[in-house]
Amino acid sequence: MTVQEIYTYLDGLSPFALQESWDNSGLLVGDFAQEISQVVLSIDIDEALIESMEENALLITHHPIIFGGLKQLQFNQYPAKILAPMIRKNISNIAMHTNFDQTHLNQYVAQSVLGYPIIAKEGFVAYLGVDEDFATFAAKVKKQFGLEHIRSVQCHTRIQTCALVTGSGASLMRNIEADCFLTGDIKYHDAMEAKSLGLSMIDIGHYESERYFGEILAEHLKNLGLSVIISPSKNPFTYL
Repeated sequence: MTVQEIYTYLDGLSPFALQESWDNSGLLVGDFAQEISQVVLSIDIDEALIESMEENALLITHHPIIFGGLKQLQFNQYPAKILAPMIRKNISNIAMHTNFDQTHLNQYVAQSVLGYPIIAKEGFVAYLGVDEDFATFAAKVKKQFGLEHIRSVQCHTRIQTCALVTGSGASLMRNIEADCFLTGDIKYHDAMEAKSLGLSMIDIGHYESERYFGEILAEHLKNLGLSVIISPSKNPFTYL
């Protein structure tokens, strides 16, 4: 099967046209005419992953390895340090980022990970029906995401509705119409703004909320009859 055939299938599953203007989803490395026998799924790319992959494989990632404009390729620096061995091994890369967030990831996390019904959906934002006191809800979130600690902004004693954006979605908080907002990468000033808005927030982690990418996509790729491997992506952070 060629990269083009797989790309066309992925585009039908989660259209690349849905990606945000600042995003860089699509074919980032490789040739549409390349024949593929193995597909590897991962959130990100690191050197160990490329070393473990066979030649002429396709790597489908959530985060784009090339995000901004490349002005130089210094092979001892990121991302060229990873791109060089990819090119040597003829490994292609397709990124499915903000398009996949909208079509699959947020919905899966809401329903299959947290177990709450989606009562509305607006782009990246999935709204969940909760109706639980804050402490009970926060404890469930902590358990389901496997968080050792939980960072929260509490403005409510009871949560009726909750908004969810996997990854980093704090910039959307002014448009959130819910009691609580679940997202990752919440900064200090985000928390201060949430307090002023009367919006409860719980930080669900960037990696922790997006680590389901591979298992979601693998279910769909089974239909293509390809050998699909889910890479055990590692969280770059270490918690002490």
